[in-house]
Amino acid sequence: MTDPAAGHKLLHVVGTRPNFVKVASIMAAVERWNIASAALGQGSSALLQQILVHTGQHYDERMSRVFFRELGLPEPDHYLEVGSGSHAMQTARVMLALEPVLLAEQPDLVVVVGDVNSTLAAALVAAKLCIPVAHVEAGLRSGDRTMPEELNRLLTDQLADLSFTTSKDAGANLAAEGIAPDRVFFVGNTMIDTLKAHLPEAMESSILTQLDLTPSGYAVATLHRPSNVDSQDNLELLARALSLVSERLPVVFPVHARTRDSLRRLALFESLDHRTGLTLTEPLGYLDFLSLIARARLVITDSGGIQEETTVLGVPCLTLRTSTERPVTIWEGTNHLVNPDDADGIAAAVDAVLAAPMPAARMPELWDGQAGNRIVEAVVEWLRG
Repeated sequence: MTDPAAGHKLLHVVGTRPNFVKVASIMAAVERWNIASAALGQGSSALLQQILVHTGQHYDERMSRVFFRELGLPEPDHYLEVGSGSHAMQTARVMLALEPVLLAEQPDLVVVVGDVNSTLAAALVAAKLCIPVAHVEAGLRSGDRTMPEELNRLLTDQLADLSFTTSKDAGANLAAEGIAPDRVFFVGNTMIDTLKAHLPEAMESSILTQLDLTPSGYAVATLHRPSNVDSQDNLELLARALSLVSERLPVVFPVHARTRDSLRRLALFESLDHRTGLTLTEPLGYLDFLSLIARARLVITDSGGIQEETTVLGVPCLTLRTSTERPVTIWEGTNHLVNPDDADGIAAAVDAVLAAPMPAARMPELWDGQAGNRIVEAVVEWLRG
């Protein structure tokens, strides 16, 4: 009998580096499902088609193309080139550019990942065209509506027909917001799928040699959130904190484009760049960065995904925020929230980490490298309807 899912088309929308990492697992799982279907003699008509749309929210070599190469992602079928801009401008540009693509492709399901502007824009356009939406990483909540990502998460989850969660608390959040339980699937974490798949290759990276670092003898810092890097007072405070930390152990600071612009605008870049013990680099590729954090003594960040990666790697993580949408990384992982408004408090938190033994790697439920496969199984079942 012909598979009722035969010939269905999935359209994936990505825009930023974390999106690329998450979708890589899903697209690879679809390909495995296609290979298995072909082995069962179902023929080419039974294969799930995949269309990849890159909005261009992250668009340069270091922020985009190198990730595609290292993650084995195909060239995008559509590249929207929306570039940077305010939240409203970026969201609107994605919507305007994506609508004709969806009308031309007529996908059976639009798959969005994460919580960036491209995620919400794609979900909104698809929903208005009555095209079903699947949201991967649904239900994460920080409770802080001043974060643009929190608004993107809330609205995308209201639009989604299928909600794939990384942790049980995310499912509870969706239930509290009235999302029907038959739309919610606890599948695990696709970012961790990708980490597990690429960690052996990442550990062959020469990045530590290039930066003259010794394993467990340095810290890694990343900063990019507007609340931390757009304000002169906040960025000056965090620059002071990094300087204090660099007196304790070497700090590698891959500088996000937004952060670099702010540091230069506020005349902070040169002083940091010339500080002994603090190494500023361009944004790194996925493999080099994974290698760097995997062998770090600690990580200081305001990122979401790094909280998850450090948990699985067993590396202490100090998150410079007052809340997190990933509380499982605190309950079950290696993550600690640290007030970003207190440079001395950040240094004290680093001292506490350095005084303690390295934690064991933690593995929250279903963070086992199989999330992509579970998503494909659920999608195929849903398509069979």
